[in-house]
Amino acid sequence: MPIKVLIVDDSALMRKLLSELIGAQPDMTVVGTASDPIIARERIKALNPDVLTLDVEMPRMDGLCFLEKLMRLRPMPVVMVSSLTDRSSEITLRALELGAVDYVAKPNLDILHGMDESGQEIVKKIRIAASARIKNLARRASTPATFAIEKKLTADAVLPQMSGHIATTEKVVVLGASTGGTEAIKEVLTAMPADSPGMLITQHMPAAFTNAFAIRLDGACRMSVKEACDGERVLPGHAYVAPGGRHLLLARSGANYITRIADGPPVCRHRPSVDVLFRSAANCAGKNVIGVILTGMGDDGAQGMLEMREAGAFTLAQDEDSCVVYGMPKEAVARGGVAEVLPLAAIAGRIIEHLCRRGIQAFRV
Repeated sequence: MPIKVLIVDDSALMRKLLSELIGAQPDMTVVGTASDPIIARERIKALNPDVLTLDVEMPRMDGLCFLEKLMRLRPMPVVMVSSLTDRSSEITLRALELGAVDYVAKPNLDILHGMDESGQEIVKKIRIAASARIKNLARRASTPATFAIEKKLTADAVLPQMSGHIATTEKVVVLGASTGGTEAIKEVLTAMPADSPGMLITQHMPAAFTNAFAIRLDGACRMSVKEACDGERVLPGHAYVAPGGRHLLLARSGANYITRIADGPPVCRHRPSVDVLFRSAANCAGKNVIGVILTGMGDDGAQGMLEMREAGAFTLAQDEDSCVVYGMPKEAVARGGVAEVLPLAAIAGRIIEHLCRRGIQAFRV
């Protein structure tokens, strides 16, 4: 059966464009629209949608207040539709904390040409949301349709795979995630001690959100967290978030690890790509890496995870029960790149245990 979508947006134009876009998809149907959360509340009861698209800034009731009530009383998949502003980025990140499955940038509307790329991103996120695991929610399975997709590039488009590593004892952690990943990353990082090895993080996220995401993590963690810049030394006790729209790589400068930022093409249809980060870690750090793959749709990171494990890295994947979307970890496991599969709540502790066994004893947990 088609995915039933309720559109909530105070813009009549946006409601019209979204209705036309979603209604044109063979696996979706728009069951209704609402101009504010009060109307949306009644239409959810009457129409029982599978997915809700929700504007970030709404009249009559604060959008975050509405989402919080919704996820407490009637949990369902919600895709936030956000303008790319600093304020909207903060609101959207808070919405993900409250239980929204994903978000999409509100497009710059072009009446003559429709929403084109932005529109395809919206329908893709709705499909992902419809398959997401929401606690205490029973949802009908939707039959996936076949769609034309862009050419899928591997990490070869950004950097080649290499063998042989400079001898060093310095450890580094690399972590990748997509749908549901903002909260999963937060759970791992907040459990890590202040003197953890340096961490590099790739989360699929647009450019306007990554700095706000890093700032929020920095305020919640004992480690220092920032959006990565090119050429920074990777220091213990610091985590570096890939900037949206650019690839983050681990590199070497003598005996030290440094960050590299690349503007290559999307890999696995993502930029930043988890595969690019993981391959770079396999290339330059080998057995000194701990690789972690968390919740997310698709297979980005699966090949890079295998390359890390083949280079001697210790690799972990989030288990199905704790994932919002068990896509990326599932693919990494299927390809043989994962040493251990763990619940999200156990991952940070396992990282610490592994490092202590390898001689890193100075953690202040």
